[in-house]
Amino acid sequence: MSDGYYNSKKTDDICDDVCGQGSKAAATISRLKCVLRGFDIRTLLCLFILMPFAIFAIYLHGQKLTYFFRPLWESPPKPFHTIPHYYTENATMESLCSLHGWGVRESPRRVYDAVLFSNEKDLLTVRWKELYPYVTQFVLLESNSTFTGLPKPFLFKSNKDQFTFVEPRLTYGNIGGRFRKGENPFVEEAFQRVALDKLLRIAGIEEDDLLIMSDVDEIPSAHTINLLRWCDDIPPVLHLQLKNYLYSFEYYVDSKSWRASVHRYNPGKTRYAHFRQSDVMLSDSGWHCSFCFRYISDFVFKMKAYSHSDRVRFSHYLNPKRIQDVICKGTDLFDMLPEEYTFKEMIGKMGPVPRSYSAVHLPAYLLDNAEKYKYLLPGNCIRERQSGSL
Repeated sequence: MSDGYYNSKKTDDICDDVCGQGSKAAATISRLKCVLRGFDIRTLLCLFILMPFAIFAIYLHGQKLTYFFRPLWESPPKPFHTIPHYYTENATMESLCSLHGWGVRESPRRVYDAVLFSNEKDLLTVRWKELYPYVTQFVLLESNSTFTGLPKPFLFKSNKDQFTFVEPRLTYGNIGGRFRKGENPFVEEAFQRVALDKLLRIAGIEEDDLLIMSDVDEIPSAHTINLLRWCDDIPPVLHLQLKNYLYSFEYYVDSKSWRASVHRYNPGKTRYAHFRQSDVMLSDSGWHCSFCFRYISDFVFKMKAYSHSDRVRFSHYLNPKRIQDVICKGTDLFDMLPEEYTFKEMIGKMGPVPRSYSAVHLPAYLLDNAEKYKYLLPGNCIRERQSGSL
């Protein structure tokens, strides 16, 4: 108090020092202290230490976080009506059709098996050998472009001599790619499936013929196709429940593969597609062996070529040594969480796929040629690194 004047405003010694006679360095430090005086030390730690780590973690694992919280933002699809599947080698076709609630025909329907081919030579052989007794016409289309717009050779055409056993029943076609850089891969995939529709008509498919729609690695069992060609009153569109395998028949994942389907062909209406087209599914109808390749180079090619190539978020995912380690451990090539709609199912599937030591009820040709295809059977996870196809 001076001259009768009283100032009740509080002062800050640190801030007062700024206006003092100290050095410039001291003044600068004092100003910084004054600015930071209002911040709690924990807030500062969060801002300058924890936040960069959080941003880096999101960059590395953001996709995992999205998949983990999927049950919160996406509902599961409508469940299929699953038809029980009855089969034994000694049962008559009349009995089998009757067990499914269907009649038996006087003669079997014709069967067309149509696929888009990329580089799955071994699985194509296993598939065609499995289905050969019951397929009227095999229809195959390949392109010189992957779904992601990468150039590729006409691999089937250059290896056609390996498939002479289907030559009399084969309708083959190839198309040039559009090579649209930056385009959604599903657009190119749809373009190729439309071309396959046209090839089917060239092959001579007619009304009420059976048409198998599935990828090369989605293999219906022979007895399933024989049942459907002989039975009357089967659904016009029937999805097939396949056993899911990863890398080989050593890693059994689940029985949730449903995209394969069989259609009673309807001219003008049936369109070749790889999505859900009905609510009816026949249980235990075959095998889906995903990323089941002989060579490491084929894994690399598919990871870059198929419609989900965006899952290759880091270049080291394509490292051959890493891929080999992933195969033998049964873990995920893309370091992703399971694609499930409930936390219970997701958590239950986290970690490596358990090994299966059973080779029972696999395609007959595979077991008859076990030495040639031993990499597809339990106990043989090591792959060859040299280029096998591209």
